[in-house]
Amino acid sequence: MNICLIIDDYLPDSIKVGAKMMHELAVEFVSRGHHVTVITPAPGLTEQFAIEQLDGVTICRFRSGEIKNVSKVKRAINETLLSFHAWRAFKTYFKAHPHELIVYYSPSIFWGRLVNRLKDLWGASSYLVLRDFFPQWVIDNGLLSATSPITRYFRFFEALSYRAADTIGIQSPKNIAWFTTTSAVKKPLDLLYNWAADEPVPAGSTEYRKALGLEDKVVFFYGGNIGHAQDMMNIVRLASAMRTEDSAHFVLVGAGDEVEFVRAAMAEQGLSNMTLLPSVSQDVFKAMLGEFDVGLFSLHPHHTTHNFPGKLLGYMVQAKPILGSINPDNDLQAVVEHANAGFVSVNGDDAGLLKHALLLLHDGALRQIMGDCAKQLLSNMFSVQSAADIILRGNLQFDDFLDT
Repeated sequence: MNICLIIDDYLPDSIKVGAKMMHELAVEFVSRGHHVTVITPAPGLTEQFAIEQLDGVTICRFRSGEIKNVSKVKRAINETLLSFHAWRAFKTYFKAHPHELIVYYSPSIFWGRLVNRLKDLWGASSYLVLRDFFPQWVIDNGLLSATSPITRYFRFFEALSYRAADTIGIQSPKNIAWFTTTSAVKKPLDLLYNWAADEPVPAGSTEYRKALGLEDKVVFFYGGNIGHAQDMMNIVRLASAMRTEDSAHFVLVGAGDEVEFVRAAMAEQGLSNMTLLPSVSQDVFKAMLGEFDVGLFSLHPHHTTHNFPGKLLGYMVQAKPILGSINPDNDLQAVVEHANAGFVSVNGDDAGLLKHALLLLHDGALRQIMGDCAKQLLSNMFSVQSAADIILRGNLQFDDFLDT
């Protein structure tokens, strides 16, 4: 069968978790005998489009405006044009290469028009992998008013994206409950957790520890977006509270709109126990994580939806204990702590977060046990095989295509 994946960011250059997840899903589909095409923008492309291969996956890249690490206005304009640019670049290709299933990833919310055109052209079914409820989280954090014209603009495209889906995969039980009670969308909903392929980096290297002078430290590692939605000052406060713990060090790797805010806070408070590094490739990220000790995450306390940060998948793959903070009532806490895979507290409970960090700092056996449990949690709930099974289930008779 031919499967088309659509996402706004993809490997090998991307460091985003969504890009990694979708590539691992594509490779899983290929391993089952399907033919997979990925449609994705390439802002730096000189030609209108380019087609390449990676791990048996056909990647169709189209030229677009910048949509990462640019102003919010520029990003909104360029994302709005994604469907237009994709169709213009690959219209002839689309007509010559029909697909039976379209799997598209949100964010971005701007793929609805392209998906509808492809469904009409191919007679395909569609599956939306819905990860963030945008613009809801922006409203929750006070960045937009619920009644502003800009919000209505985003809501239009959000609704268009939902209407284009035959089935929607949502990443947690409480998010399904929230979506069901707040949305007028009446589509079949799947519980589709984030996923990862279990492909850890072999242990033993100390390259990054040595380069950063951290050979004798317990390293708390954060990798990913450094933005408003993560409330990175939460981690800064933790590092400040642990500044007298000589064996502890915090390494933050990533990009986002709060990088300079974090950098300024580190300088102002003299936090020599923190290192802030720019984004790195997926391979470097995995190698760094393989060397360090504890996986960190943080969610802004004002979220009303219940995100499961994709970075936790990398921590599980590398068998690292998880330490983090969530928005109130997020079911992520129950998932992690029931599995004994780490400690999770509500953002704002600085004393609780500090207590958990100190437990992990001073007890190497506990780190080992929780890391092993995190690895088992990946296998039980967050495998790429499970995700592929859920997405394929109910979307046509796929075995028929394998026989043709």
